[in-house]
Amino acid sequence: MITKYSIYKGLQRPLVYRGFKGKFIGWGIGFLILGLVGGGLIGALTNMYLGGTITILIIAAGLTFTFYRQKAGLHDKTRYKGISIHSTRLKKNYVDPIP
Repeated sequence: MITKYSIYKGLQRPLVYRGFKGKFIGWGIGFLILGLVGGGLIGALTNMYLGGTITILIIAAGLTFTFYRQKAGLHDKTRYKGISIHSTRLKKNYVDPIP
């Protein structure tokens, strides 16, 4: 008896978690960790309320930045219009065979 299985067609889609796609999930986690560590250090060194405020500000600003960068797409590239000239910095270091 032959059993047929449906093929999962979503393998080519990027990973999505709470609205963040692909590499931006890592960016979001990075900003969360940065906010917690930075706010914790500031709270330990100065004032608990200042540390809490800094934590919330860093996390909110980082996630907002990540959200707006995501709108450009997963593979956003800079497209220069015009001609790009790349100069070489090679020197001719050879000995002249005839002095």
